Amino acid sequence: MGNSQNSITYFSENAIKGIALPERFTFPFFYEPHPLTEIAAKELQQYLEAHTDLDHNFGLKEDQEGLVIGKMFGVLVVQDADGKLGYLSAFSGKLAGSNNHSKFVPPVFDMLLEDSFFLKEQYILNSINDEVKGIEANENYLSLKTGMAALSAQAEQEIAAAKKELKDNKQLRKKQREEQQQILTGAEYAEFEALMIKHSLHEKHQFNVLAAGWQNRLDEAKAELAQFDDRIETLKKERKEKSGALQQQLFEQYAFLNKDGKLKSLHAIFSETVFGKPPAAAGECATPKLLQYAFLHGYTPLAMAEFWWGAPPKSEVRKHKQYYPACTGKCKPILEHMLEGMVIEDNPFLLNPGEGKELKIVYEDDSFVVVNKPAELLSVPGITVHDSVYARLKLAFGNIEPLIIHRLDMATSGLLVVAKTKEAHKDIQKQFLKRTVVKRYTAQLSKVITENEGEINLPLRGDLDNRPRQLVCFEFGKKAVTKWKVIQRNETSTKIHFWPLTGRTHQLRMHAAHELGLNAPITGDDLYGTGADRLYLHAAYLEFVHPVTGASMKFEVAEDF
Repeated sequence: MGNSQNSITYFSENAIKGIALPERFTFPFFYEPHPLTEIAAKELQQYLEAHTDLDHNFGLKEDQEGLVIGKMFGVLVVQDADGKLGYLSAFSGKLAGSNNHSKFVPPVFDMLLEDSFFLKEQYILNSINDEVKGIEANENYLSLKTGMAALSAQAEQEIAAAKKELKDNKQLRKKQREEQQQILTGAEYAEFEALMIKHSLHEKHQFNVLAAGWQNRLDEAKAELAQFDDRIETLKKERKEKSGALQQQLFEQYAFLNKDGKLKSLHAIFSETVFGKPPAAAGECATPKLLQYAFLHGYTPLAMAEFWWGAPPKSEVRKHKQYYPACTGKCKPILEHMLEGMVIEDNPFLLNPGEGKELKIVYEDDSFVVVNKPAELLSVPGITVHDSVYARLKLAFGNIEPLIIHRLDMATSGLLVVAKTKEAHKDIQKQFLKRTVVKRYTAQLSKVITENEGEINLPLRGDLDNRPRQLVCFEFGKKAVTKWKVIQRNETSTKIHFWPLTGRTHQLRMHAAHELGLNAPITGDDLYGTGADRLYLHAAYLEFVHPVTGASMKFEVAEDF
């Protein structure tokens, strides 16, 4: 292991002998770790295994107490002013509730420092919270609330009973009028009617007295309660204003450097994005911390890598020791500023990996076309890449507009049906919505699984901070159901058939990779597993009803893996 000085750990010469320096800095959102970052990450992992005194439960030991929280760690390979090579280490967020740990760089802005404005304001906010809690727990207040509820219920009951009596008496008088009109003379009936009116007015007066009496009693009780409620409302309003002001001050204090020493606050960075304001915990990820420390201390950043350490969170797919890109929602706007002016590896998202790959037509008639999409070709044009199934068919069809009915992930190969008429589009789309279309996929999983078949039911939603990744979410996720069956086991992998009964984004990839699913990422899945020459997922079988003839249309193309 290298020698440590403050937060930098220098490589031993033997460890890095013969390894060329990276020509360009890592593209943070899609990368293969450079050999130097792999050495740094391995050393850091050895450090984490050896230092059990961090007082943080990563979920790696069964008997350890405390909430299980896995962490993303990052390493940044740097060169100091003398040209000596080393690396910096960081973790995302806090570790054991603290920002200060030897070997790791500090946060960009430490909210936990003594006498910081954040802690002072937090103390005031806590005192407001305590006062609110104190009022809400006050015996007199609770007694008044209970009394008010009982009084309101009694008032409602008595007034409802009085209203019913009024209504019943009105009906009775109506009946009496009808009867008396038959037997009384005109003068006698006029006298009778006057008596009826007198009864009616007396009853209404009695009802109004009752209602006014209850209103007075309720108003008195409300006035007593208002002394407490008004204070609570005032405190909550003050808390909201102070909290907003503190957040704004925090966003201004969080300022990030780039290589030219230019500072930009969190507020300024995110005001230029669709978010408008920073998302929660923005700036606390590992890579921004690492770059900030490097720029502050005159180190030249050469390469970065981040890896997960510990048990996975329940919602995400995270594997122990596996490398992951920087997150897009929180880190991308920050890193765009911090990496400004640096020579960066090419952005692979600007490239067209489907270029030169053949789109084969499996079947075509006047209503639709069925194609075998190659892996890495988009189904529809992307933001930066136009080449797609849609674009190629539009070119091939000439005057006919291809109407996309369903899609496959860019990385997935296999069968797609595309309509050529609006009527066919509507009909086949309805079949997809009614889930009468039969779809079968073939996949190779990256490890051997023991069970033979089953069904996975894990609801999914998009990860707003890290698109296009998905999360398992039992509260807000959409229903996602997949049937599966093993067709072949190899020494280190399993070939499987998938039948998606719903059509959620990344459904098969998530259901394969997540620990509550098969806990076996699809081979080559660079989002939820480890990248390879391709994603080993293929839409092999498609069956639906012809929109014109009503015939059952069945198509099958075997996978090439």
